[in-house]
Amino acid sequence: MTNHYREPFALRYRDIRARSLALAEPLSAEDQSMQSMPDASPSKWHQAHQTWFFETMLLTPLASGYQPFDPRFRTLFNSYYDAIEARHPRPQRGLLSRPGLDTILAYRRHVDNAMLEFIANAEPERWDSGLPLLELGLQHEQQHQELLLTDILHAFSCNPLLPAYQQQPRGKFPQQGLQWLGHPAGLIEVGHQGAGFAFDNETPRHRVWLPAFEIAQRLVNCGDYALFIADGGYQRPALWSSEGWAMAQGWQHPVYWMAPEDPRNVSDQWQVFSLEGLQLMDPDAPVMQLSFHEAAAYAEWAGARLPTEFEWEAASALPGITQLYDQAWQWTRSAYHPYPGFKPLAGAVGEYNGKFMVNQMVLRGGSLATPDGHSRPSYRNFFPAHARWQFSGLRLARDGAQA
Repeated sequence: MTNHYREPFALRYRDIRARSLALAEPLSAEDQSMQSMPDASPSKWHQAHQTWFFETMLLTPLASGYQPFDPRFRTLFNSYYDAIEARHPRPQRGLLSRPGLDTILAYRRHVDNAMLEFIANAEPERWDSGLPLLELGLQHEQQHQELLLTDILHAFSCNPLLPAYQQQPRGKFPQQGLQWLGHPAGLIEVGHQGAGFAFDNETPRHRVWLPAFEIAQRLVNCGDYALFIADGGYQRPALWSSEGWAMAQGWQHPVYWMAPEDPRNVSDQWQVFSLEGLQLMDPDAPVMQLSFHEAAAYAEWAGARLPTEFEWEAASALPGITQLYDQAWQWTRSAYHPYPGFKPLAGAVGEYNGKFMVNQMVLRGGSLATPDGHSRPSYRNFFPAHARWQFSGLRLARDGAQA
């Protein structure tokens, strides 16, 4: 008999899984097989790995009598979980012409049926063990929904036809002057609190001392960034860290921008490649696809700096602050390190976040590709400083007057 109190979990499972299929719907089978660089993955791999997580982490150990769709998929669609077993090399995911898309969709249906059966009828002890994994799997799928869009945008940017993922333009952004919001010095608490979901890297909640600071109420926009370019920002080593300057050799502008003198640009203005295809640059739209190095160099040029992740979290509650979660992830100046007292989850899922706590920088907020409701003030995204293909931008900060 169905446990009615579990029905909301089944509904949410169906909705999130359906959204993954809807995101892939505009893509052909050929589109979904592309891997445009080692750090990206084919769309069909994302769909298979989302399914792998539920099968490997939940169904195989907890669902009575579950039979894997294909035991070989345990290796083929493992991302980075060394505690499980061998995995197919990430840079070679684009070589997996087999299994085909139809087989991967059948894999999804097989696992979906088993998951809905588990949600409805698992014994109480197994349900109690599986519920945290169900929640983690849904959050994981939402992360890969964003990555699917990130990766297909990069793949389409490599195509001379510059195809659009979707035809509907985002529309114009309203003009906003840059305003500074002040935050006083003080001891604050950061990290997740409450009963809602959080990843393990958002805990434990702890106290930090913040000197007084100011933060911009909006993100840096394309018009702002175009002034940096025009002022020779990419040619001035004093604005860049040593590593950033070495990395930026050959860079002239954000990776998806097209200069007026570019022969592919038929206009006399900057153009930007986006999910809607090649569009005239909207000077009021937030600048995106910046590396940490570019964000930090711009902040230096602007006479400001990037906020720390704790400043960002504290400022997220300030009246008047905008564009926190729905436009671009925001680089912070904070390295991705564990919080005091951090302990990863037990078992293979403990590799989810903790193993990446080196050579990464923290981003806060969310982006236009982040599913609604997925982000929160304590969410810690992270990428290496050179990453330029994410929906990543910046918000300026500066030191405030000290009492």
